[in-house]
Amino acid sequence: MIIRRAFYYWRFAAIFVLPAWPFVGWGLFGESGWSLFGLFIAMPILAIALAAIAFLISARASVRTTKLVSWTDVGLLTLWHITIICFGSFSSGVALWAVLGVVAGLAAFWGVIAQLISETARRARETMAEFERMAAAAGPGTVPGSAIPPQPRFDPGPIDGGEFIVIEESKPDERR
Repeated sequence: MIIRRAFYYWRFAAIFVLPAWPFVGWGLFGESGWSLFGLFIAMPILAIALAAIAFLISARASVRTTKLVSWTDVGLLTLWHITIICFGSFSSGVALWAVLGVVAGLAAFWGVIAQLISETARRARETMAEFERMAAAAGPGTVPGSAIPPQPRFDPGPIDGGEFIVIEESKPDERR
């Protein structure tokens, strides 16, 4: 539970910390100027992706109420964040870490979307089941939670066999 709660708070801090790490790694491990140019392009995109994942996780009601992410979120975010940290170390396999980071980011995105859809569908089923239970308990022809008794329907009777009143309008004389 401590790990899940830590990830609940870490995911918003990661939006700023993880994109900054490759700049620190660039300074520490002495890469070329072109790699710095690439970082200026890639790191804002990474920050937007981290923010999108964090807010999609927050969209789930279970996360908002318990302030805990799921274990699936923990696994996906751990994998993604490790690839970002390894990319920022600028070791000999930096291109491999970049590709693995993109794959892990896509896996995290689709994993979070799947959980959001699953939880929303479950909550909708529970709501409909509760509504149907309340409607069945109230009995036929009543409105659950309403103090107004059901009203009988108005029957206009046969339309073509009744009497009609015709009112004709006359326009005032315009020659005055």
